[in-house]
Amino acid sequence: MPTAAPQTILGAVHWPAGRSGGGEPGDRIQERVKTPMVRNGVIPGAAFLLAILLHGGAPGVAAQEPLPGPVTPPPNREVKRIPANSIPEPPPVPVEEIIRRFAQKEDEFLRARAGYIYRKTIRVQEFGEDNKPAGEFQVATDLIVAADGRRYEHIVQQSPSTLRRMKLAPEDLEILARMPMFALTSEQLGKYELTYQGKQQVDELTTYIFRVQPRQRERTRAYFEGLVWVDDRDFLIVKTYGKWVTEIGDVASPELPFTMYETYRENIDKKYWFPTYARSDDTLRQKNGDVRIRLTIRWADYKLPGGAPATPGADSPKPATPPAQTATAAIQPNPQ
Repeated sequence: MPTAAPQTILGAVHWPAGRSGGGEPGDRIQERVKTPMVRNGVIPGAAFLLAILLHGGAPGVAAQEPLPGPVTPPPNREVKRIPANSIPEPPPVPVEEIIRRFAQKEDEFLRARAGYIYRKTIRVQEFGEDNKPAGEFQVATDLIVAADGRRYEHIVQQSPSTLRRMKLAPEDLEILARMPMFALTSEQLGKYELTYQGKQQVDELTTYIFRVQPRQRERTRAYFEGLVWVDDRDFLIVKTYGKWVTEIGDVASPELPFTMYETYRENIDKKYWFPTYARSDDTLRQKNGDVRIRLTIRWADYKLPGGAPATPGADSPKPATPPAQTATAAIQPNPQ
């Protein structure tokens, strides 16, 4: 499969606590690796001071008595410049083979997840000027399979909203939780350009990173754009970070600006990797001032109808905090 020239990409980060139980996600540490940028030049004030030191003064500046003894020169510091378009070392397995194998896994996971039921919890939070939560709205639903085989979601818990700047109803959040979970299936693979970006450790897992871009955007169909992390042993996607885009812009809810999602998967029933955690941070622009908001989606208690909840595998990666982004358009994607 043809690949584009590699580029330096946003790196992600890990929370020390697990997804189930543990601390609150907001308490964990975020780290981002940005595109390297080399800045040449000297701060004007520092340059002026340097000229004074080198030339023994400047007009209007009184000379001082020399310091006793020799002045030790500063140590030589080596400056390493990272190229903007670094080329990663090729993986031990051909890139085309890695892509083919994880696409087959996506086919398998998409079919398998359609047979599971689970609980989904959506929470939206507002943050005050002190960066502490100032209000939230949360709703939990169970996926139910009716006698005729039809699947629908039943609200099992809805806390009273304490949001101060937003008024939300459960239906306002539905579009946020209906993003397709398995974009890179074998059927959809030809619609994307995938570029190998190198290797990265995700908790205990060593992963290959791929940059994903749609080959062509459409007005009425959303495509994934971002990064995926692929386990180097089993060749399956364990994490994604990105957004859904169309010809007219980024996909977002009409009421909320969330576009960039970082989604983690866990090993379910020791054979499938399903999404269990997604998070997005953004800013809501209002006339009376901006407010920082956060969206968190959790999928839990995966089980087959009539069965016991599945137990996540111990080697599942832990979630990290995605950087905030701003939405530019709104359209509803096709759910999975």
